[in-house]
Amino acid sequence: MKILEIDSLNVEFTTPIGPVYAVNNASFAINSNETLALVGETGCGKSVIANTIMRLLPQNSKVSGRILFKGNNILNATDIEIERIRQQEIAIVFQNPSLSLNPLHTIGEQISEPLLLHKKMNKRNALNKAKDLLKTMGFNNPSKYVKMYPYQLSGGMNQRILLSISMTLSPSIIIADEPTKGLDIDLVRDIIEEFNTVKRINNSSLLLITHDLSIARELSDRIAIMYSGDIVEIGETKTFFKNPLHPYSKILLDSLPERGFNPPKGSSPSMVNIPSGCKFHPRCPYKEKRCSEKIPPISSVDKRDVRCYLFQ
Repeated sequence: MKILEIDSLNVEFTTPIGPVYAVNNASFAINSNETLALVGETGCGKSVIANTIMRLLPQNSKVSGRILFKGNNILNATDIEIERIRQQEIAIVFQNPSLSLNPLHTIGEQISEPLLLHKKMNKRNALNKAKDLLKTMGFNNPSKYVKMYPYQLSGGMNQRILLSISMTLSPSIIIADEPTKGLDIDLVRDIIEEFNTVKRINNSSLLLITHDLSIARELSDRIAIMYSGDIVEIGETKTFFKNPLHPYSKILLDSLPERGFNPPKGSSPSMVNIPSGCKFHPRCPYKEKRCSEKIPPISSVDKRDVRCYLFQ
């Protein structure tokens, strides 16, 4: 069953140098208890989609399309309704835990706060719940850590603190925005294990936003590939890694160490001066004349969606 559906989403920012077309006609869905990885290079619009879902965009943004959560359009929700959704239904874990946590409050206070506000727990019970969550996240001495401050912990530990906070109200969906960015390989393995724990305990759906294909392969059921504001391929993760369809997907996979570590050549186009037609055509080894003239439609191929003229 679909729990979140993005339908023809467009996000544009008004800037002094002109409009920035950050997301273009994006459509995808997340099912109950499913993990969808949204993958692409830095600056492709992944985080913009996350912030649009949470209604956290700046005032210079223009949004069209629909974001349906349990059948209701979030974009039409009142401030009170979206505040309730943010706090109790959809949780987000931002990519910089040190900036997301309040340096003036202890870890225990920050994990307990949602329970005090929304579950009306007393401080003692809320703190005990915080300790239980920390233990679930691999903290062996939770009574010690609830008294500590974020600056006393490592980046990996603070990331697990954010995960603990996201679990407090058992949300239907957790959005994780680049949760492993800047972490070393050992910490990345730990974070993967913690996300698996969250999925097992909460039965939450997960929107995983990442540039790291290895993380997507480990955690996701399905994968969506994004390029310069466009979603160019969506399908089951296992099938994608066996046989990617879109030329950009193939180039991304070739950047993996086990495939020769060949990073994509060139760079993504400016979102202010976007090329006509398919945005990937200046870098595409399979481009045809029509690729530069008109944006290709979405085609369904073997239970996957791909935006490329090769599959028309």
